[in-house]
Amino acid sequence: MLELQNVSFEVEGEQEKKEILKDVSLVIEDKKFITITGPNGGGKSTLAKVIAGIEKPTSGRILLDGVDITEMGITERAKEGISFAFQQPVRFKGITVKDLLILAAGKETTIKEACDYLSEVGLCARDYINREVDSSLSGGELKRIEIATVIARDTKLSLFDEPEAGIDLWSFNNLIRVFEKMQQAKERSILIISHQERILNIADKIVVIADGRIKKEGSKEEILPDLLKDTMNCKFFKGDK
Repeated sequence: MLELQNVSFEVEGEQEKKEILKDVSLVIEDKKFITITGPNGGGKSTLAKVIAGIEKPTSGRILLDGVDITEMGITERAKEGISFAFQQPVRFKGITVKDLLILAAGKETTIKEACDYLSEVGLCARDYINREVDSSLSGGELKRIEIATVIARDTKLSLFDEPEAGIDLWSFNNLIRVFEKMQQAKERSILIISHQERILNIADKIVVIADGRIKKEGSKEEILPDLLKDTMNCKFFKGDK
């Protein structure tokens, strides 16, 4: 279980400090699919970076299974069981998909196991296992390969920051099927930063953050209808950072 206790984060502005996250308290329960959403500039991506360890909170604490990880960086948190998938997956010239999956697993991995990870995200292993993770892969292919590496790592919490960013509709539909499969399996906690209705509709719980604060949280049945109503009234989703 991941717990944020009164977490705040601020940055230096031109004249004064700017508070991006304001006293955020949140519990991510084990084996739950959570989506964090909200309007442009509300603090979603910053919250993802704070959870992953890319940024450290100005105040407050972050606990993973009761262990204080507040001062840990991204590498230490990865060892503790937090995986992070970036909006734009990194390309690795000279490294094959097979190499990347074996590195992600962090253990002896057979070709069959590596191929199984690719199959889980809807990719034909024969076509991808020996390809380099470079510019020859599309954005959608890279996103699914990155998710395969997250599955290979098999961590307590898998965190995805706007996985739909920069991919076409075909790739997005494939991505939704992957997340639906992960949600049904419920083998790990999944936290997705997104404003896409189809991703929100998969969630066990939706958290709305705006102006650096949590405004609402609850089941999709409780939260989604109001979000869609606000969207129709042009009050809510207006793009995102």
